[in-house]
Amino acid sequence: MAGKAKYQRILLKFSGEALMGDQDFGIAPAIIEQVSSEVKDLVDAGIQVAIVIGGGNIFRGVSLSASGMDRTTGDQMGMLATVINSLALQDGMEKAGLSARVMSAFTIDTVCEDYVRRNAVEHLDNGRVVIFAAGTGNPYFTTDSAASLRGIEINADVVIKATKVDGVYSDDPVKNPAATKYDKLSFDEVITQKLAVMDTTAMVLCRDNNTPIIVFDMNKKGALANVVNGHDEGTLVS
Repeated sequence: MAGKAKYQRILLKFSGEALMGDQDFGIAPAIIEQVSSEVKDLVDAGIQVAIVIGGGNIFRGVSLSASGMDRTTGDQMGMLATVINSLALQDGMEKAGLSARVMSAFTIDTVCEDYVRRNAVEHLDNGRVVIFAAGTGNPYFTTDSAASLRGIEINADVVIKATKVDGVYSDDPVKNPAATKYDKLSFDEVITQKLAVMDTTAMVLCRDNNTPIIVFDMNKKGALANVVNGHDEGTLVS
């Protein structure tokens, strides 16, 4: 795959909710196993893989903020939730035979490494999967923004967002069967039309640094490989 793949270094973004599977909360082992297996196929083919994962399956700071909790405190709790998910994903990767490292945006070095860009790139060059935890390390920023930021910092060829639908639509396809799927969009179209891809900060970061985003269905077998190989899969934002 590496010789034919369109993208050689990728930043893969998962929501925390994606790890729940059919559960109401928490982490579904089957999802960890599925993700690890697909990532292993990429790494075995020579693709460098970095990952950012959210924490919404455990805790969302913005939710408690709406109920009166201090927003900074809530966001810090949410960042800790991403560390839990990242450690679970690291364990799954290692069980699949991969070498993986969790790197946190804030110091928590008894359980994982601190994020240092040069070290992250060295891990990738040595065939390790790098999982970026704790978002950007700052409140008021989403893990979408963290994914864009880390993707740009490590010079990823593309930011790939895994979702439960097969791309970007004009409306919620679950609620509106008449919604139109887009194959390609510009960053400005996504921003001005307020399409649900990533938050505006994440989109602007990628736009200003010429880093494309691809949205795809993580539940479709072989879809991730298709994206990396440059096949017609999902929605390209560039």
